[in-house]
Amino acid sequence: MMTLKTQMLCGIAVLAGLAGCASEKTPATADVAVSREAVAAATSAGAADLAPAEMQSARDKLMRANQALAAKDYRTAQDLATQAQADAQLAQSKANSAKATTAADELQQNIRLLREELQRANTTTQQ
Repeated sequence: MMTLKTQMLCGIAVLAGLAGCASEKTPATADVAVSREAVAAATSAGAADLAPAEMQSARDKLMRANQALAAKDYRTAQDLATQAQADAQLAQSKANSAKATTAADELQQNIRLLREELQRANTTTQQ
């Protein structure tokens, strides 16, 4: 039979172990939530079409982070969530860059057309 002192030590050890798990769970859960928001933001920015490889990587890592969280593997969940967030941010940046490039190209095209119109107008008035 265990002595009272041994029982108390075992109880303290169990509580310390539970506290350690809880302290890992909270940051991992928060990181998964942040990465979920980053993936949603990238999706809203059109990254699925403009940066499909990065978006797929972010989604895959987010899915694996959720699985690790469900399996109570908090360290892996946290690592995968951080990677998913980075991939999603990269995808969003690429999408924003592609949109800016397209807008700049359209602006250059409009400027070229205006110059041609101006040249035609000047040629017509000079004749």
